[in-house]
Amino acid sequence: MIKLGDYNTLKILRHTDPGIYLEGDETTGDILLPKRYVTPEMHDGDEVQVFVYLDQEERIIATTETPFAKVNEFACLEVAWTNQYGAFLNWGLMKDLFCPFREQKQRMQRGKRYVVYVKIDEASHRLMATAKVEKYLTVPYTAMPSQPDDQPAEAQLLLKHGQPCDCLVWQKTDLGFKTIVDNKYQGQLYDNQLFQPLHSGDRLTAYIDHVRQDGKIDLTLQPTGRRQTLDFAEVLLRYLYENDGRCNLGDNSPAELISDRFQVSKKTFKRAIGDLYRRRLITITDDGIQLVSIQEEDC
Repeated sequence: MIKLGDYNTLKILRHTDPGIYLEGDETTGDILLPKRYVTPEMHDGDEVQVFVYLDQEERIIATTETPFAKVNEFACLEVAWTNQYGAFLNWGLMKDLFCPFREQKQRMQRGKRYVVYVKIDEASHRLMATAKVEKYLTVPYTAMPSQPDDQPAEAQLLLKHGQPCDCLVWQKTDLGFKTIVDNKYQGQLYDNQLFQPLHSGDRLTAYIDHVRQDGKIDLTLQPTGRRQTLDFAEVLLRYLYENDGRCNLGDNSPAELISDRFQVSKKTFKRAIGDLYRRRLITITDDGIQLVSIQEEDC
């Protein structure tokens, strides 16, 4: 079955002047891959991976180009142009992706970027975008199988504390930024845990901090627990080697100075100092920390 708005591996049937025709299904018929995408390596009988969507006349067509998102995915797309029916978003293909007014949360403007969800319109069976992304998010729980004694099923959490995840920055809030986690869930990054500028549409790796009862996820941009301490301890150790074995920040330094220099919280910084101290790699001085080897050379 051909997946519209998705990647398909299809058999090459024949070469023609407009391009090559690929084997479709009973609904689509043969699918044209236009000549501009045909390469000398493509021969009749071979299979090629293509993205299948609709051309300007709403005919099914194939391309070897890679869109910024496929059906059932979220992306931050720029408005290429607008008309009396809605906005047309650049999603990396020849034909722009339509977002009608009814699917916009606010009137979209040309040149601006918006987080949208790509879907197939149930009424017209056409590809389209919607900015009303909340309705396409789910919660990271699944129901456990019912018990033999007919007790209510318990919810099973699908994510673990400290687990890395793909994060699409969605929109700014009073608390920080809403995000879309692993193309499924709603997450939150808090301002007091951010040590780098963020903007809607940024994609980055985040870590699961806590899953709330409502299914929304609190995130952090730094690894959590022992892993975070070890990771930053190595960063701090490298900093010492590159700066004559000394750092003029310590346990009592202001959190703002630590954040500006290392982009971590004071808690993480202090834990890393403790880790390096227990490993006898540093000593703690009145004005910061110092590599043991450097101090011994000075004595």
